[in-house]
Amino acid sequence: MPTVFRHSGFRFFFYSNEGDPREPVHIHVMKGGGEAKFWLHPVSIERSDGFDPRTLRALAAMISEHRHLIEDTWYDHFGN
Repeated sequence: MPTVFRHSGFRFFFYSNEGDPREPVHIHVMKGGGEAKFWLHPVSIERSDGFDPRTLRALAAMISEHRHLIEDTWYDHFGN
């Protein structure tokens, strides 16, 4: 589970086993008991458990801000 970055106690990461065929580029976010999954194109919530709407909006903004880092890390890890 490569961690891409951390911000305000949130861990932004992806799983090394992302399915076969692999899903499009996305990022998981954890903090406390909450976890969410966001697609990157466009940045949108795929699912969430434990985060309120305000937090999800803030997370989406952080993901948009770090989209290039997320994509670079994804392709470095998975190739293509």
